[in-house]
Amino acid sequence: MPEFIITPVFRVEELASSARETALAWGRQHAVPDDWYECVIDDFATVCSIIGVDLAMRPVRLFGGGTRQEPRVLFSGFSSQGDGASFEGSYRYAKRSTAEIRAHAPTDNDLHRVADTLATIQRRNIYQLEALIRQQGRYCHEYTMTITVERASPTGQTPTVTAEDQVIEAIRDLARWLYRRLESEYDHLTSDAEIDAALRANDHTFTEAGVRFP
Repeated sequence: MPEFIITPVFRVEELASSARETALAWGRQHAVPDDWYECVIDDFATVCSIIGVDLAMRPVRLFGGGTRQEPRVLFSGFSSQGDGASFEGSYRYAKRSTAEIRAHAPTDNDLHRVADTLATIQRRNIYQLEALIRQQGRYCHEYTMTITVERASPTGQTPTVTAEDQVIEAIRDLARWLYRRLESEYDHLTSDAEIDAALRANDHTFTEAGVRFP
């Protein structure tokens, strides 16, 4: 003879505090979309184009059988030693980069500093510096990028003293900036307030202990 078990269920706002924490923990694993980082990467691509970085692209298979191109940007995080972001591409001088980056991100002093550094060192080298940026190894952070700097001088002039180091450090600062943006976005999306709102919007229900039901 069948038995029937009646289980009372609750919305997240109806749970006791300890059970609500359990529900929120479930939400952090399931309520954050897999593509949560795409808006940050899109903005990063815009920033790169302004500063003079041409991001390398890679094909990504679509469910329908086709492919699309996306930037070769890697990241891992956000709580382990060695976490960070890296990217592949090339760099050369971009006109009006310092003015355009301020128009794009008026209050972002970190980006302004990267653009100013690159513009200053380019001016000292008659705007001839170029760099190739490649990812190396299975980890991804600013130091896993191999950055080769050259001066495209028709007369064979070499880069000025410290020019190579300054370009490399500016590009690594750009990777650090990207990682901070990704971390900030992830922290926002997984905050109690955002997860609580997502659970309410989707009308998820839980047991008295905060376990997702059904």
